[in-house]
Amino acid sequence: MENKEKLKEIIEGCLRNNRRSQEELFKLFYGKMLSVCMRYNSDRDSAQEVLQEGFIKVFEKLGAFDYKGSFEGWIRRIIANTAIDAIRKSKKDPYLTDNDNDFKLGASDPMVEKEELEFMDLKAEVAMEAIQKLSPAYRTVFNLFVLEDYSHKEIGELLGISEGTSKSNLAKAKMNLQKILNEKFMNIK
Repeated sequence: MENKEKLKEIIEGCLRNNRRSQEELFKLFYGKMLSVCMRYNSDRDSAQEVLQEGFIKVFEKLGAFDYKGSFEGWIRRIIANTAIDAIRKSKKDPYLTDNDNDFKLGASDPMVEKEELEFMDLKAEVAMEAIQKLSPAYRTVFNLFVLEDYSHKEIGELLGISEGTSKSNLAKAKMNLQKILNEKFMNIK
């Protein structure tokens, strides 16, 4: 938001349980936070449910925001954590149910982890579609590391997996994304 004073005014209104301020805050961040939810969910309805849940948490925790960091970043973290909680609730242990069945094994080539996908020329739509085709486990680690800037240690703690597993899952997510994107572009020709 270009005007920090206006944002502060909206936040203060929300703290007073002013419905208009709450609606304004929701509308202000809806689009960006829905895209965060879409990275963790394969369908829009589920993403919107997670977004609603996330905003309830934002409003509940708003008093804890200290104006020291980015408000958008603060909201983004709450929304991302809500999406991860929803994944946990929907499946008993989604981190063990992957097509490859070698989820907890280390990457066969340590260099794979260092490879970066080249998304510069891809439209956001195509990238999102490819990310949504990943298994929930790989998609979650990929989102947390690449898009949310979590460290492997933080991801491990958050998901209850080892740091090595997080690294391995990121490498496998990148390989799978590359395969998905290669197939997509082969079909275009």
